[in-house]
This record gives sequence, structure tokens and C-alpha cells, in this order.
Amino acid sequence: MRRPLSFLEPGGSSPCWPSPLWLCWLGVLSVALYAGLRLVAPGLGEQAGTLMALTGLFAVLRWGHGVRGSGALWLLLAVVVVQVVSWVAGYLHHPQWMTDNPQVDRLAKWFLFIGLAWWLGGSTRATLLAWGLGLAGLMLVVAFPEGSLQQWQRGLQGMRVDFDIRNAQHTSMFFATGLLGLVCFAGRCWRGHGALVWMRRLLWSVAIVMCGVGIVVTQTRAVWLAMLVVLPLLPALAWWGAERRLPRKAWLGLAAAALVIVVGSLAFHDTVAKRLDAENRIIAQAMEGDWKSIPYSSVGNRLLTWRASLDWIAERPLVGWGEEGRSLVIEHTDWLPDVTRNNYGHLHNTFLELLVSYGVLGLAVVLALIAWIGLGTWQAWRAGVMPGDMALFGVGFFVFYAIVSQFESYGTFWTGAYVQNLVAGGLVTHIWRWQVASGRRVFDWRGASAGA
Repeated sequence: MRRPLSFLEPGGSSPCWPSPLWLCWLGVLSVALYAGLRLVAPGLGEQAGTLMALTGLFAVLRWGHGVRGSGALWLLLAVVVVQVVSWVAGYLHHPQWMTDNPQVDRLAKWFLFIGLAWWLGGSTRATLLAWGLGLAGLMLVVAFPEGSLQQWQRGLQGMRVDFDIRNAQHTSMFFATGLLGLVCFAGRCWRGHGALVWMRRLLWSVAIVMCGVGIVVTQTRAVWLAMLVVLPLLPALAWWGAERRLPRKAWLGLAAAALVIVVGSLAFHDTVAKRLDAENRIIAQAMEGDWKSIPYSSVGNRLLTWRASLDWIAERPLVGWGEEGRSLVIEHTDWLPDVTRNNYGHLHNTFLELLVSYGVLGLAVVLALIAWIGLGTWQAWRAGVMPGDMALFGVGFFVFYAIVSQFESYGTFWTGAYVQNLVAGGLVTHIWRWQVASGRRVFDWRGASAGA
């Protein structure tokens, strides 16, 4: 029996690492189910993700010579240790607010990408297939379930819709991530000739329109802001990375995305303007220090809970208050109004929630992970292991995600963890491939000659 990735890489085998044949098939199948069904069939997709993570982690530790000592594995260990330390410190200080056991899965779930990266085997085609399955799952879940057509109709009439994916903010984040991928990989989608190529172009066109319109009708201002930053950034990075020249097709995705968003913004001008203007006065009040008269709107409640969180962070800055820290801020801050306590259960800011729950130690581990993936992506791209469009998507996504995470705690929900792991897994599999080929580490303090 052939290895699964050999069907994607004719004439070759997995470029990096071995595993038993039966385990390879099990791992690759779990990747396909996780990537394609996490949105369509959440229960099955979650189980597949757990299987993918456990089998992949076992395989890395058992057969992963050259990658099992990489930063990702050490940071997984660090994040478990930080959560245990935070729990012990909290149990000694405020046992009445602590869980019976440390919930290490709160941050460990951000490391499911380790299993994904292993089973992708360093393959660019496998990575693109996994990402494509994720996009296909999004298109299916917003197009075919009962009531989807009515949601599109309501959205086109100016109402805010969410397609039953948690809430509109999370749906908008999915649409924006899909749009970034379609923009960055436009050249691949339009390359070639023949009937199959035209089918691929048609699917790309339909998907980019759906994602662009989806960003508008989900009416999430943080996503609009992030896209306004990232879309102009992408051509600048592509131009620089291509040594000051870009092929014609590389501009296609950017032009199409800009056209869809501009047309959508003009068509829904009143809706967009109303959404943007609604909270300007509240932000001005907060900047002037007028906290007492801030109304309890979406932005108003966010600002109030953010301010409250700063007091809690200042009290326990090193290890935080434990995994329930975000709830403690809202439930036990006396001056927060009842309407905020009753309607908000988290802080709508990933980084503040990290600081409240796990302190500077927790935030430091997460920032180290971001730095490791970022630097590793740069090194794999420079070495020619990671394609330029894939590196461009990785950079664009992380800038986008860093911005939107200031206004919603995506990473603490399954939606954010899914997107994070799917993107990170594709990048990390190429980073590992580069490490194995070069014998170097990402954080190689000893110089280029150091072993992996």
C-alpha cells in the first residue's frame, strides 16, 4: 500500500519524516476530517482533531528526529507548566475561585497544530489541500443548511447575520481569513489552461465574492479595520519579496478583493456608516476620561471590562488568577453595572484574558510561539522551502488575527483555535522541513552550524 502523501507528490515520498503506514493513513484521514468538517459537523470534526493531535504528537516524539526538539514542542511543555503554576498559585491565594484540577487544555488546544504539521509531512500540496478543505467547509456551512438563503437575504437588506456560527464576529473572522487566502493564492488558482482550470477559476470567483460580501453583512468593525490594514500590506510585501516585481496574476486577487469590498461598501453605505458612527462618541468619552457616562453598548461594555481587567492584572501580574480569571473580573468587580455582568462572560480581548488568567508568564509563552512561527516562516521562505504565496498568507493572517484579537477573544473559543491551528500547522510543517534539511533551529543562538 502506498503512503497517503505519495498521491499528492507523484514520484516522491514524504520529504521529511517516517511513520508506520497504518498510522500515516489514520493521521492523514484525521487531518482531512478536521480541516473539512470542523464547521460542517462540529462534533465529528472535533473528535478528528483530537485524534490528529494525539497521534501526531506521539509520532513526533517517537520518530521525529530533527523536529521533536524544536521550539513548538518546548513551548507546548512551557504552556502546560505555566497553567499548572498559575493554578497552584491561585489555589494557595484564592481557593474558593479555583477549579478542582488545572485545566491545561485551555492553552494546550492552541498546539493542535503540532499533530497537523506532522501529518502534512512538509508537503505544500497537502497543506494547500487542508486549507482548501477548510474553505470548502465554510462555503458549505453558509450556503446549504436550512435558513442560509434567508440569512443572505437579511444581510443584503442591511441586517447583521451570523449563519449560526457562534456569532457574527466569528463568522466574519472566517470570511476574512478565507478572503486573505483567496487573495494570496490567486496566482495558483488562475494558472494553467483547460476545462479544469476554468472550473477552478469559477470556484475561486464564487468564493471570493461570498467572502467579500460575507465580511460586509456580518458587520464586524474589528474585521473591517484589520482588512483595511492587511489588504494594502499584502501587495507591498509581495512586491518586496518578489524583488520589486510582481507577475500580472499576482495582482488579480488583490484587485478582485478590493473590487468586491468597495462595491459591497458602496451598496451598503448606510449600514456601514451607521455601524462605524454608532460608537465614535463612546470612544471619545473614554479618551477624555469620562467613564461614568459611558453607555452600555457593545464598545461601552468592552471599555468598562477592559478597564476593570487592568486592576486585576496589576494585583497578580506574574501568574494571573487562573483559568477562570476573565469571569472573575466581570463577576467580582463591584463598580461594573449589572447589565455588563449579566450579558458579558469574557473580556473580548485575547491578550488581556491571557494576562488576567496566566499573567506575564502566560503571555510570554504565547508571544514566544508567535515569534517562533514568524521567524521560522521567514527562514523557510528564504531557503526556498516555503513558497512565497504561502509565506505571504502566513504574514497577512497573523497581522489580521493580531488586530481582531484586540476586540474579541477568538483564541479562547473553538472557532479561533480551529483557524489558528489550521494556519499554523501548514506553516510549521514547512518550518520543520527546513529544519530537517538544513540541520538548523529557528532560534539558533549558536550559529548556522548548530544541529536541530
